[in-house]
Amino acid sequence: MTAKKTFWTTLKLRRLYMVLKMINVMNNDRKTGKQTFANLVFLKNAVALSFLLLGVGCGIQTAPFTDAEGRIIPGSIATMETLTIGGIPQNFWFRGVSRSNPVLILLHGGPGASESALFRHYNSALEQHFLVVYWEQRGTGRSYHSDIPPESMSIDRFVRDLDEVTELVKRRFNKDKVVLLGHSWGTVLGTLYVARHREKVAAYVGVAQIADMPQGDRLSYEFAISEARKRGNYGALSELEKIGPPPYASVDDRLTIGNWVERFGGAFHADLSTGKLIWAALSTDEMSLIDLVKFGQGNRFSLELLDKEFSEFHLTERYRSFDVPIFFLLGRYDRHISSVLAERYFETIEAPCKRLVWFEQSAHNPPFEEPDRFNQVLIEQVLPLVRGRVTCSNPMPKSGNDAGIIN
Repeated sequence: MTAKKTFWTTLKLRRLYMVLKMINVMNNDRKTGKQTFANLVFLKNAVALSFLLLGVGCGIQTAPFTDAEGRIIPGSIATMETLTIGGIPQNFWFRGVSRSNPVLILLHGGPGASESALFRHYNSALEQHFLVVYWEQRGTGRSYHSDIPPESMSIDRFVRDLDEVTELVKRRFNKDKVVLLGHSWGTVLGTLYVARHREKVAAYVGVAQIADMPQGDRLSYEFAISEARKRGNYGALSELEKIGPPPYASVDDRLTIGNWVERFGGAFHADLSTGKLIWAALSTDEMSLIDLVKFGQGNRFSLELLDKEFSEFHLTERYRSFDVPIFFLLGRYDRHISSVLAERYFETIEAPCKRLVWFEQSAHNPPFEEPDRFNQVLIEQVLPLVRGRVTCSNPMPKSGNDAGIIN
């Protein structure tokens, strides 16, 4: 890490610590009744304004690709851009050592949970082999705007946004097809897009693939209840039983269940946590404290408007036949989005070739829990197929934890 990068990272972390202390004071005051609601709003706005004035966005950039002499590598790309997609400004990073490499579009989870900085931190090796498109979907991160029409927050609108993004990168980089990689919520968009636009997709990679949300929610709840009883955590048990099984009455109920699933090991199996992911994201050149604020705003906005449609969504009945190579990358311990349901769904899929890869030390987040192996799978298994070095009729050899390519 360069001295300049270290400086900005340290500054961002110190400011984050200050913000968290202020928020903690505000929460304590609210609990003891010492602050009125109006004063809390004023303080919150004052904190936000003060940090804007202090320039928390300073130092934000995406580093170019350079050779040993520090010269920019010809044909590389490293840009941060705002582009109009579906009628609203949306945030993109384009990064790759060569524009001639296959395009990989990342479809983050959520809804409304930007993962661009996390993929940059843990999976930047992919930029040596793909032209990676980091996209913050509408309502997410720096693509969140308070005037986004609520009626535009629908799964169909997101899939149409994805088609605009695909067409844009195809034209800009002279490509016939793209590779789609979806994580969690992003697998809904990716699967639907492949079903509708197979001619534009070279391969699809589903990470923590969603199959049946209603059934998955029930399994997550049952996991949390079971673990609470097993561990004798009566506080958790009381909270979980008060909420009751899905469907949930509110987004807050869903988030509470998700919190207990995470605490009981169903979201992270490796030595990882939400807190550690925040630190990792802030260590990147591209992220500032402003992004944390935008993350919170966009995540809540997206969940409130999409949760009902999302929670009722299932792919298993209608989406079984695809005309592109399909990869499922699943964490063995995922209880947030059931990997058991994803495996069952995989078994029903018909495709020119398909492969299920298990990550034995991961739960819901294989890209960040086992980044080296994750990158290896993309580079050694997906890339050769996309480049035409292997074909579905002449597949690459299987590795130990792979369910294999089915012809």
